[in-house]
Amino acid sequence: MPAIVIDNGTGYTKLGYADNKEPQFIIPSVFNFLFFSAISIKENSRVGDQASRRLARGIDDLDFYIGDECLDSNGYSIKYPIRHGIVEDWDLMERFWEQCIFKYLRAEPEDHYFLLTEPPLNTPENREYTAEIMFESFNVPGLYIAVQAVLALTASWVSKSASQRSLTGTVIDSGDGVTHVIPVADGYVIGSCIKHIPIAGRNITYFIQNLLREREFGIPPEQSLETAKQIKERYSYICPDLAKEFKKYDLNPEKFIKRYKSFNNITKQPFEVDVGFERFLGPEIFFNPEISNPDFVTPLPDIVDECIQNCPIDVRRPLYKNIVLSGGSTMFKDFDRRLQRDIQRLATQRFKLSNSLTEGKIQPKPIEVQVVSHHAQRYAVWFGGSLLASTPEFYQVCHTKSQYEEFGPSICRHNPVFGAMT
Repeated sequence: MPAIVIDNGTGYTKLGYADNKEPQFIIPSVFNFLFFSAISIKENSRVGDQASRRLARGIDDLDFYIGDECLDSNGYSIKYPIRHGIVEDWDLMERFWEQCIFKYLRAEPEDHYFLLTEPPLNTPENREYTAEIMFESFNVPGLYIAVQAVLALTASWVSKSASQRSLTGTVIDSGDGVTHVIPVADGYVIGSCIKHIPIAGRNITYFIQNLLREREFGIPPEQSLETAKQIKERYSYICPDLAKEFKKYDLNPEKFIKRYKSFNNITKQPFEVDVGFERFLGPEIFFNPEISNPDFVTPLPDIVDECIQNCPIDVRRPLYKNIVLSGGSTMFKDFDRRLQRDIQRLATQRFKLSNSLTEGKIQPKPIEVQVVSHHAQRYAVWFGGSLLASTPEFYQVCHTKSQYEEFGPSICRHNPVFGAMT
């Protein structure tokens, strides 16, 4: 039976079976439950009320939803069990996994090995909680908790030849709620050098929403956030130079300004939005964050450069040469080109300064910067887990049920790296 791969993110959870190219299900990482009893609903709700209609359909025994059903339901209290990649409510997380396994994958957990992902700097206690739930509640035969950055590096192998595959590199993982810059050397995360950036997909959406509010007046207030999200995903891109991009739009607006069309969910009336500067100003906050957040003004290329410079000197060149993108917020057009250009510029400036200080007596080799973009980038963490979980080595490094019964959950405090694959 193939292993089950579950990647729990702040915004979305990706789940499916190993050896597949894409996850079978992508659902929002949300959970809800009735905040009052079914009896009180029946007694207090009015005829025709949404809660009454739901109860009349005979589903009053279903006390919680997850994913899209959760967002579509009314009368329920929405909870987010994961915040900034870290699980905050383990009771909700257990019920969330229960729905993922039985309702979506329709699998019997006793028949499948499991690969779960964890964010950088995840505490050992969290790994133990995960092991307890998986082995005690679901009785899984084997479990491996993989670091997301290592899986993202593995996913980048699809764009490389066998001789170029390595588990050394810098991972830029940017999802909906958080962005991390994570250096990895031979499959091991250099935890002291990890950088956290308070800019991610949700921040871009909010910024575009504010830009539209200042200019457009026909957008229904309750749909402004969804409209901004659709505009971000459809039309946004990274520009090489802000001043030149503004000039292009001013000289030829018909060519560059797009028109977004949609319907008001309440009145069913159509509305249109002219999408102009928002196309490139939204994702620009990665490179000029001061236009959105005055409290954080360090661009992403500077963060990456500082992260690598803090690492041991003998791994810096491989880290520059293998900068891997991961997550939906790195999917903007030309994101990799702009990032590579700016990091290369910083590395070249440092190289010239070094030469000037040594007066040319030492001639080091110039630093080569390479940012890797590939077709599995959006779901890189899940795809890397699918790739590794389909190999024979995966079953050798998994923690088994018998080991758990003998030694307890502490066995998951440390997970071996796929040494045979490097």
